[in-house]
Amino acid sequence: MSKSIYPCEVPTSTRLSFQILGPFQAHRDGTALDLGGLRQLAVLARLLVARGRAVPASLLVDEIWPGRPPAQPLASIQGYVSRLRRALEPDRPPRQEATVLVNAPPGYALRAGAEQVDAWRFESEVRRACDEPRQVWTSMEAALALWRGPALAELANLPWAATEAARLEELRLVAVERHADAGIRLGMGAALVPDLEAHACAHPLREEAWRLLASSLYSSGRLGDALGALRRARAFWREELGLDLSAELRALEADFLAQRPAGRPWLPEQRRAPERPAPRVLVADDQALVRAGLRVVLDAEPDVRFAGEAADGEEAVAAVRALRPDVVLLDIQMPRLDGLASARRILAGPRPPKVIMLTTFGSDENLYAALRAGVSGFILKTSPPEQLVAAVRAAAAGDALIDPAVTTRLIAAFASHPTPDSGSSHPTPDSPAAYPTSNSPTSRPFPSTDSSPSFPFTASSDSVVSSGSSASFASSADAPSEPGGPVGGIDGLSPGQLSVLRLVARGLSDRQIGQVMGLADAGALVGDLLARLGLLDRAQLVVLAYESGLVTPGGR
Repeated sequence: MSKSIYPCEVPTSTRLSFQILGPFQAHRDGTALDLGGLRQLAVLARLLVARGRAVPASLLVDEIWPGRPPAQPLASIQGYVSRLRRALEPDRPPRQEATVLVNAPPGYALRAGAEQVDAWRFESEVRRACDEPRQVWTSMEAALALWRGPALAELANLPWAATEAARLEELRLVAVERHADAGIRLGMGAALVPDLEAHACAHPLREEAWRLLASSLYSSGRLGDALGALRRARAFWREELGLDLSAELRALEADFLAQRPAGRPWLPEQRRAPERPAPRVLVADDQALVRAGLRVVLDAEPDVRFAGEAADGEEAVAAVRALRPDVVLLDIQMPRLDGLASARRILAGPRPPKVIMLTTFGSDENLYAALRAGVSGFILKTSPPEQLVAAVRAAAAGDALIDPAVTTRLIAAFASHPTPDSGSSHPTPDSPAAYPTSNSPTSRPFPSTDSSPSFPFTASSDSVVSSGSSASFASSADAPSEPGGPVGGIDGLSPGQLSVLRLVARGLSDRQIGQVMGLADAGALVGDLLARLGLLDRAQLVVLAYESGLVTPGGR
């Protein structure tokens, strides 16, 4: 039996390939394809960035023409899609359904295998857990060889493309540092010194850059230069940040002064993360067919357990109390008690599970209110099964937000204009009024130009309040017993905590944050930050970073 709830199979053919790590290109059987003009190319790129998720047509309009759509934007999008389909599948018979650029109501999705997109292959290599230096060196060298220039450079004026490019660039820097670390461990420190010197000078706020430079110098027998590199780092940090070196770099300096033998005695201990038990998942949806489909998907995964199901909101709340699941897949549109009210009650309980909202369409104030209340994120029901399972795993691990195609737009749209939460008084996700098209006279205005960035999460300049303010959170009318966001803003957070908050808001996982900060795993740092702010989930950290003005479009 197929695991799919909806007919959205990914083509197995590798005849098509897409390259976004440099000039945007697509090839078929090794021949470059004509992708048309810049707007048409942007449609294809935006669908690639969504990684197979459905992107609503109205969202494509907002993001391809930020603030300045043409007279008939949906017709233009349809024309672009039609021409792209002819380019991607020239042999497809007339009237036969497309298999690459597919309809995924209320929009479109691009179906491609991980091996067909250079950025996906690159990301898979960088995130692969391995500590054997020769394997890391080879893997990172292959990953970095995929880069031909800045990612999505042709579309840098579009906020979603700029933020996706910034995310990929961050991963590229992590790959550079993992490659260098493996080289030092393999005894190639002397050869790496010039490149690491340039890397540290270009990114002087990266602790890992200075650690690697000093380590390469020390392993090459250049003790004085190694200590000099750390002195330069200390001088820069004191001047720019008012901070001394981190504990790890100070320990590294002490080991150099003690002239300990070359090797890795100064590197942070690499501890294997403890294995987590398989998360137990409760499915709450009023449609029996959807519940059955989700159970098939979950039962097919050895590291996920199906805990039970519920057919309405009140039943979902009761099932959570009785079954104590780790994750709840909760439909936003539910009878008896709607998804938002159900989520609030579930999250207000002791040791609440993670909650992922299932939605069919775009966004409204109900979804944003759910984010602020502590929901982990959203995923479209049309998403492929592997993304549904990935969402469950990520939420159970307390990791990155789910489905940026929906979640990020919510934050961009409502961060500066939150409305008092009013339960089900807002339009429901299945109501046409909740999702007007961009050229509709009743459309709710979104922030202009920089309002709809893609993952990672960044805020627009006109969608922030003054730094440290929590006025937007204070305006919430949530009941006192229900989670409704932080009780205070970012005032009082240490520079290190602010750095962690920025990285979370940019969409980095715990492992990626740890790599940036030179730690084995940053899960404890994120957990401490949540506890410090009295929050339940990373989604609330992202909202706080948005509403406090800590994060800006394409900001680093």
